[in-house]
Amino acid sequence: MLLGVTRSGQLLSHRRCLLQCRKIKSGNASRSAALDSVLSAFRSICGEDGVSLGEAVREQHGRDESVHRCRPPDVVLFPRCVEEVSALAKVCHNHQLPIIPFGTGTGLEGGVGAVKGGVCFSLRKMDQVLDLHQEDFDVTVEPGVTRKALNAYLRDTGLWFPVDPGADASLCGMAATSASGTNAVRYGTMRENVLNLEVVLADGTVIHTAGKGRRPRKTSAGYNLTNLFVGSEGTLGVITKTTLRLYGIPEAMVSAVCSFPSVQAAVDSTVQILQAGVPIARIEFLDDVMIDACNRFSFLSYPVTPTLFLEFHGSERSLEEQVNTTEGITQSNGGSDFQWARDAETRERLWKARHDAWYAAQALRPGCKAYATDVCVPLSRLPQIVVETKEDLIENGLTGPIAGHVGDGNFHCLMVFDSSDPEELHRVHLFTERLARRALAMDGTCTGEHGVGLGKRVLLCEEMGRMAIQVMQDLKDALDPKNLMNPGKILQPREL
Repeated sequence: MLLGVTRSGQLLSHRRCLLQCRKIKSGNASRSAALDSVLSAFRSICGEDGVSLGEAVREQHGRDESVHRCRPPDVVLFPRCVEEVSALAKVCHNHQLPIIPFGTGTGLEGGVGAVKGGVCFSLRKMDQVLDLHQEDFDVTVEPGVTRKALNAYLRDTGLWFPVDPGADASLCGMAATSASGTNAVRYGTMRENVLNLEVVLADGTVIHTAGKGRRPRKTSAGYNLTNLFVGSEGTLGVITKTTLRLYGIPEAMVSAVCSFPSVQAAVDSTVQILQAGVPIARIEFLDDVMIDACNRFSFLSYPVTPTLFLEFHGSERSLEEQVNTTEGITQSNGGSDFQWARDAETRERLWKARHDAWYAAQALRPGCKAYATDVCVPLSRLPQIVVETKEDLIENGLTGPIAGHVGDGNFHCLMVFDSSDPEELHRVHLFTERLARRALAMDGTCTGEHGVGLGKRVLLCEEMGRMAIQVMQDLKDALDPKNLMNPGKILQPREL
């Protein structure tokens, strides 16, 4: 009797499995048929060379710089203007095909993976600087323009765009992820520097978040739609233009390096410098492991101790005051004399070494993978979290050099691990969750600049709370009721 029941259960389970397989095949076949029916429409909009089904191209557009596996889209499109983006979005909307915007692929949280298949909008052909207003300190650019390309364009104007995440990311992509970087302590993040956005919604509608052509320095008009889309990671629409705040190039710049006897001394100095009101442009922390890796990778010779990289901007007179105040603070915390980088070439070499920290960390264990954590806490909690994180790494035998934009309370552990070792992989996973929850317990955030993407959706729920997440979901449903815009990112899939 028991045997008969067991066989019956096995048969039922087998039947369910067959039905599920048929359902999956049917879904795949349906999606394939939908794609076949729209390919000619895509080609009529953006040309034969604007549509790619090639495996290599699709895989290139299915991954970013994160550890998340490649999720290639079914097709990659290369629109040349907002009108084409709008027309393509309408086709996708009519056929219920997911849309995944793609800039340069330099993200770190799996934000471009096509988790439900669909269509990638690669925006690299839209690469024009459209409107520069030197006297108003603003510029409008298309999504294919990167930060380095913009600053090269601005070279002879006396202006620059200072938000610098390290990678040569596209400016619209930086808006989509609310990027920041080494200069944010003085000049702010993308949230403070985006004045207006042109966005194509899921159904192809084109909107301007501050009004078409508007570019005031401030406004009290209506809801802040601009900041709704900054940080939305492609889940609400495709950003096709961004109007940015520019700054005058400082009269003088000088960089310095200062070594400390301990992590606590270096981070205490950071907090005290900011409390003293020094308008420092950059203040970056590297622990002993990170500075050793940078020394090896970039052929430097700094002491292998916790270190601050600093940069000051302003007039010659103001720099003297900034430097004197900062030196007094660092020396009171046991810091070394400053090692100076005054000329442009030396400063560029110094900051290139800082930006190359990712590659320097990977070089510590050749053949291994790297993952950059990203948390941010109030400044008063920064010394505690960095010291506790360092202790956690040592206690668990993990390779995780620390580097960060400590002037904002934001830092990263560049975890280097053997992906073929399940035990080490598990330890890294547990560590990153502990780190994020440590930041949340100190009134901080699970991501200061990388975004949520695929990897931090659960942590976002813990950070924001159920009701705030529900409001986000309601906004998503209102703007994208078919869930076509970069589905699966930021918000958890709905339970059926």
